[in-house]
Amino acid sequence: MERIFAPWRIRYVLAPKPKDCIFCSAMKGNEKEMLVVYKAKNSFVIMNKNPYNPGHVMVCPKRHVPSTEELNDEEILELMTLVNLSMKAIRLSMNPEGFNVGINLGAVAGAGIEGHLHVHVVPRWKGDTSFMPVLADVQIVPQALEESYEKIREAFESLFRK
Repeated sequence: MERIFAPWRIRYVLAPKPKDCIFCSAMKGNEKEMLVVYKAKNSFVIMNKNPYNPGHVMVCPKRHVPSTEELNDEEILELMTLVNLSMKAIRLSMNPEGFNVGINLGAVAGAGIEGHLHVHVVPRWKGDTSFMPVLADVQIVPQALEESYEKIREAFESLFRK
């Protein structure tokens, strides 16, 4: 079994957590400032401010629930539809070779924000990991968060113009 270590993530794991839910706050704030890429009836897509790769987004229900078990059928369908639309938008704007898509339920499963369900959509490219995080405790994200946001937001808009 191959193990992938991400020692740079410990800073995020150990950092003080905001008192308010970042996802609920994102729904109330300025979309661009909060990096909300797209809003639907029951769910939304937001950029990850601590990305593993450029284009790393999270798809969240608008309701503050900790698990998929608490979503109704309409919410589950829309959440997964937005996961698919996110992959399409990222393919259009960034041309990745693959994706990691996942949900961490509970702290022991890796959830940094336990109380508000979110689905990670992480674009991947061949050779996108390097020795820098291991040797130099530095993660290289080769694209500014704001640039990724604009590209993906524009791709979402183009998907709905078709």
